[in-house]
Amino acid sequence: MNEIIIELQEISPKEFFGTGNENITLLKKYFPKLKIVARGNTIKAFGDEELLDEFDRRMTMLLKHFSKYNKLDENVIERVLTSQSSDDFNTSEKSGEVLVHGANGKPIKAITANQRKMVELMRKNDMVFAIGPAGTGKTYTGVALAVKALKNKEVKRIILTRPAVEAGENLGFLPGDLKEKLDPYMQPLYDALRDMIPAEKLAQYIENGTIQIAPLAFMRGRTLDHAFVILDEGQNTTHAQMKMFLTRMGKSAKFLLTGDPGQIDLPRRTISGLKEALLILKGVEGVGMIFLDDKDVVRHKLVKKIIEAYKNIENRE
Repeated sequence: MNEIIIELQEISPKEFFGTGNENITLLKKYFPKLKIVARGNTIKAFGDEELLDEFDRRMTMLLKHFSKYNKLDENVIERVLTSQSSDDFNTSEKSGEVLVHGANGKPIKAITANQRKMVELMRKNDMVFAIGPAGTGKTYTGVALAVKALKNKEVKRIILTRPAVEAGENLGFLPGDLKEKLDPYMQPLYDALRDMIPAEKLAQYIENGTIQIAPLAFMRGRTLDHAFVILDEGQNTTHAQMKMFLTRMGKSAKFLLTGDPGQIDLPRRTISGLKEALLILKGVEGVGMIFLDDKDVVRHKLVKKIIEAYKNIENRE
């Protein structure tokens, strides 16, 4: 039987192996035909030569990543073990830096490889599309980038918007004034902001217009300059709404558009403005696109399994 020995040098085996050797258990899951043994600062693998070569290549990638970020978790391991090359998960060190310190002092930063790529794209482009399923951190990372830009005085205001599709024509039947009617649809944006800005400061920002949260219809006729603008749930825009939004871009503005083409709430036969924009603007200089997937899910680990289960059903249809 063929054998390969990998020695961990200047790396803590305890950190690399994970609590209760959970990282090694995950490696075994991806290489079921290899016998993998981790002891001390050594990892030994036994099996077919071709598989051992692949294992060696992936371990080199993992060790490089660990040396760079001093961290290894399930998301990183999955990304490394399923990527075609290191370019698929490697990002600059700057993209992994703390974006903002949250309201409770907790450092907020891009966690997964694709979230870090999103940070890099936003640095290089004035308009970025971040596409992916629920829980991949599109909106949360975007809001963190917006708050960072405001704190660094790169922009004068933050504008957060989303199409209130769910409200539809029934909005008039809901109790309360317009703000009270619309707030439930804007709740995810408020939640992210509350994590990053102390309550008093946030209330002040909203009151003086430094932070504006409004449905997409309210963007009509405006020129959004010196602003970090996030369009959330972009898959629920129509052709006309998306064109209207994209042409609001003013001087010194940053536009981030997020969405999940798999969760469209528009009436049947209505083309999603997001899907259309992705096709039209592909390859346009100054426009970045990042596609997040289930490996970027940072919610409960069950969310990842749920997304995978639904994907299997949808692929069969």
